Amino acid sequence: MQLAKQNISSRPVAIWLLVGVAMIMIQVLLGGITRLTGSGLSITEWKPILGTIPPLNEQDWLKAFDQYKQIGQYKHINFSFTLEDFKFIYFWEWLHRVWARLIGVVFIIPFIIFLVKRRFKKEMIYPMIILFLLGILQARLGWIMVKSGLNDENIYVSHIRLAIHFIAALGLLCYTLWFALKLLVPSTHFIVQPPLQKFTAWITAALVIQLIYGAFMAGLKAAVFAPTWPTINGMWWPEGMGSIINGPIAVQFIHRGLAYVLTVLIFIWWHKAGKIPGSGIFIKTRFIPLLLVLLQVLLGVFTVVYSPDKEKLLWLGVSHQFVAMLLLLSFTQMLYLIRKRQVSG
Repeated sequence: MQLAKQNISSRPVAIWLLVGVAMIMIQVLLGGITRLTGSGLSITEWKPILGTIPPLNEQDWLKAFDQYKQIGQYKHINFSFTLEDFKFIYFWEWLHRVWARLIGVVFIIPFIIFLVKRRFKKEMIYPMIILFLLGILQARLGWIMVKSGLNDENIYVSHIRLAIHFIAALGLLCYTLWFALKLLVPSTHFIVQPPLQKFTAWITAALVIQLIYGAFMAGLKAAVFAPTWPTINGMWWPEGMGSIINGPIAVQFIHRGLAYVLTVLIFIWWHKAGKIPGSGIFIKTRFIPLLLVLLQVLLGVFTVVYSPDKEKLLWLGVSHQFVAMLLLLSFTQMLYLIRKRQVSG
């Protein structure tokens, strides 16, 4: 990727931000594994510093296990768990939390170094503050979500809270990439196409709605209610679908429908983008969204069909989530490259 001469000094900051993008993606995937293994409520305390150290002896493990036994998930679902079973789910939640703390360390230490070396330009200050606040918000939302399930009534956390936590993570992910693109990509790579820019924005908005419904699918475990394709339990329009937010069948129906609509829209977008001449980043990468959406639909079908198999669901579900992030990031890049008007620089 070429750099404008005036932006060469910003390259270390941009690389730091791209490392952050990769770490956030790993964190989201760890969240997916945590959810699919039912591990999210295994740690019932929030200790920002001491929480990085897992139980070190049998007594500490038994204490942690006893705390888990006090909540509804254990009492109603996992009452047959042995200590070894508990250690398995504890590991994934612990890793998820520790990786979040590591992201914080990777943010703070280079931030201080760049500050001392005066790597930050004036125009970076506000984006940096926003980035920091988004990170704090995401950590707070994560604990609010987990805490809501630490009681006798709830077996799992609310799918709505899960969706909020997930979308907030994706917001942080996209903002970090956008910030990095501002430091890396010179204006010579911009494409001035107002109609395509508007179309790209609408597709991105539809994709965000689809991702929200993907989180609903996960939180409601909706896939197992209809592990069939192309119909939903033999029906094209299922009867008695229920609430479009709380009904597993309705949520799956909408999630599938949006997937088909997005595929058609992205195919149209690719066709329009193919007519634009040039040789910049946009021209070289405009095929990526179409490739990703086709792969995503395929993974979605396999995820639903194999959802009754927990092991297959785990890896297919995580792969489905990974490609979803790549698709969103590809459109974030396109939104950055396609402009309504000419930008000097």
